[in-house]
Amino acid sequence: MSRPPASTEARLLRRATWRLGLQVGLSVAAIVVLLSGLAVLMVLRSQQTGVAALLQQAASQADDVQDPPAGVWLAIQGPGGLTATPGAPAVLPDRAALANVAKTGTAQTDEVRGERAGYEVYTEQRGTQTVQAALDLRANNDERERLLAAMLFSGGVGLLLAVGAGVWFGRRAVAPLATALGMQRRFVADASHELRTPLTLLSTRVQVLRRHLRRGDSRERLTAEIDGVVADAGHLTDILEDLLLAADVRADGLTATLDLVELAARAAAAGTPAAAERSIVIEARPTVPTLLVRGTQGGLLRAVTALVDNAVTHARSAVTITTKQTGTTGVVEVSDDGPGIDPAVLPGLFERFSSARPESSPRRHYGLGLALVSEIADRHGGHVTAGSNPGGGALLTLTLPLAGRDPRAASG
Repeated sequence: MSRPPASTEARLLRRATWRLGLQVGLSVAAIVVLLSGLAVLMVLRSQQTGVAALLQQAASQADDVQDPPAGVWLAIQGPGGLTATPGAPAVLPDRAALANVAKTGTAQTDEVRGERAGYEVYTEQRGTQTVQAALDLRANNDERERLLAAMLFSGGVGLLLAVGAGVWFGRRAVAPLATALGMQRRFVADASHELRTPLTLLSTRVQVLRRHLRRGDSRERLTAEIDGVVADAGHLTDILEDLLLAADVRADGLTATLDLVELAARAAAAGTPAAAERSIVIEARPTVPTLLVRGTQGGLLRAVTALVDNAVTHARSAVTITTKQTGTTGVVEVSDDGPGIDPAVLPGLFERFSSARPESSPRRHYGLGLALVSEIADRHGGHVTAGSNPGGGALLTLTLPLAGRDPRAASG
């Protein structure tokens, strides 16, 4: 039997975790891009302001074209002609700008592209001279490219770290939801499994009671059937209370002192009618008069009953319930003469649905019942184990600490 709900649940939770991580990562990436854009814009504005100030200062203070500031070339056009800084690039001076400023008298700034670099060119009219200062922009461009590369690298690393952190925080955020969904699913499965039998019995008793009423049977007979309905309803209430107790992690309901010998006898009596229909004999073999343990009656009775029901389902002719004391623990052994336990199933026998088998398989199979037995035993500080009888068949053993012992210490 597969577990599609759990698989679907796990996929949805994984998807939610990754979605949350990606959303956090993309949000951080958007913030990084915005801040990087603002930083680049500020750097560009700062560079432009610095370049403009440098060129204006160089032009206003130039007496000749010799010894300009580093990276700057000067050109002066006056009545005596045009002079330029020696070694200036071929695209300098910008003669068109010189002519235009000489004509209009209005200073202007241009950008000139050379073979290897771009140049910022500032031209102004100063008296009878037109002065032009040009700056090689390669240093500024290199600085801008380094800044962009550093921002891209840090942004990429930041994005990866943000996604990783988002996934990590997403898992932590989703973990309580996964636990809650798991508990909800487990409670629904437990309730469905545990309530199926008492509800069936209750429905059967009500139908029988209705037939007796229609036939007008005696008052005594009707009273007996009604007492049975009341008893079944009480059993149903006990199961519901025990399920709610198991679902409440704050509760510690191990307050009653119970006799395992008596519980085993009651489980044997409850399983006898179903066993008789299959010609199976259930025998209770107590080796001590009493075995007192602490716990909830509904839970322990359900655990022993589930072991007996499982044995009856797979037995050929006999089921034996043995109660005994081993040290400071009480033990209930339920054995049958059936086909035994498949070794492939044994490691996960008490896990939910993990030991189910295909319908065509002749081997015995187990579903939710034994998993609930394991959980009930663990809640009472005990444990349940499975093995094989020397003469064949299965042997399931429920071990619980005797009254007066701390169940948690026994289970640890």
